[in-house]
Amino acid sequence: MELNKESVINALRHVDDPDIKKDLVTLNMIRDVEVDGNKLSFTVVLTTPACPLKEVIKNSCLDAISEHIRPDIEVEINMTSDVTTTRDNTPLLPGVRNIIAVASGKGGVGKSTVTANLAVALARQGAKVGIIDADIFGPSIPTMFNCENEQPSIRKEGEKNLIVPIEQYGVKLISIGFLTPADNAVVWRGPMASSALKQFIADTEWGDLDYLLIDLPPGTSDIHLTMVQTVPVTGAVLVTTPQKVAIADAQKGLNMFLQPQINVPVLGVIENMAFFTPEELPDNKYYIFGRDGGRKLAEKHNVPFLGEIPLIQGIREGGDIGYPAIMQEGKTADAFVSIAEAVAQQVAIRNAEKAETKKVELKI
Repeated sequence: MELNKESVINALRHVDDPDIKKDLVTLNMIRDVEVDGNKLSFTVVLTTPACPLKEVIKNSCLDAISEHIRPDIEVEINMTSDVTTTRDNTPLLPGVRNIIAVASGKGGVGKSTVTANLAVALARQGAKVGIIDADIFGPSIPTMFNCENEQPSIRKEGEKNLIVPIEQYGVKLISIGFLTPADNAVVWRGPMASSALKQFIADTEWGDLDYLLIDLPPGTSDIHLTMVQTVPVTGAVLVTTPQKVAIADAQKGLNMFLQPQINVPVLGVIENMAFFTPEELPDNKYYIFGRDGGRKLAEKHNVPFLGEIPLIQGIREGGDIGYPAIMQEGKTADAFVSIAEAVAQQVAIRNAEKAETKKVELKI
């Protein structure tokens, strides 16, 4: 068959996005087709830079060109990305493509650790990422990013003062921990905490972001309601540990997002501290908190299971010194990369299949 732009487009109609189940041409993922003699180049625009199926899609394109045109063509494929969104024409956070709530039913399950590593993993793969530390009474993001002593600056825009977030490891950050002395307790009633979250959302100069992660406090509280009443949330990620008491609380958190009046899509469940692996025995797994609790919770509610993270000393040490474990080579980093890819994948699927989440109009 003759090699030209039309034959290339027709060949690539045989390549489906594995997640969205439509062909790349229909999804407008094929751009810049150039033909020069026996040489062909084109660009595949993925739905996220953290796409776990990047090589699968690339190889499928090569196979389609070989099968439907000729096998002797010199093919150059440029893989790039344009993160999908359903947040069009939104006056609040107009440059933010996706807002992801990271929640847990109970404290101590490592939700902030997961948020920090997930954010850095996405940033290291080329995404623009920010974190709102919405745990007003127990902020830990400043410690985990080694910037406890920093303070955000203020930029005046007209009559409005905008908070300029701290940037560390390629992630934009805002937390009450930047605005109050580290040793001071934040003794506020619920409305004051909710007001702080609204300010972090509306009065911070976030700019363009692919993913804005909101690290929520444990449980289901004023903060959660304020979030869903202030912005349409793309989806929620639930973090739990395997034991029964954690799963019981995580289920309450999951049910909150699934309530008809809240109706925030659940992107999936992450099981933290899934098993203990000693540093000197890296291939051994000890299920000290039980086994597969998070996976069973996900299966029960028919939501994705995003992966499991081991209980490893290096994760705790990384959080304590402000150098997230994702930045250190090894199996732990690989686990966080895999989960980051799974979250990005679920965001893309959610954006392809569902309409924008609406702000909650709930009077409680």
